[in-house]
Amino acid sequence: MARFAAFIVMLVPGLMAAGGIKFMRDTLFGKLISPFPFLWLQFVVGIIFFVVGFGFFAGFLLHRDRKKGKVAPRFQKK
Repeated sequence: MARFAAFIVMLVPGLMAAGGIKFMRDTLFGKLISPFPFLWLQFVVGIIFFVVGFGFFAGFLLHRDRKKGKVAPRFQKK
């Protein structure tokens, strides 16, 4: 059950980052999605989704690797 919960916790930010990429891609091709009134707002929301989702995923991996001692010395906690 714990592995399933960890999978769900990692799935949500992954989907969030993928949605952010989709919003940015649709903006570059000029396709406006219904909840957004402007293309620039859609692009900004896409950037925010991507950065938050990717940052959570990267932070989780860094935390896990720090616990296992598999990071370079410059990334170790002081």
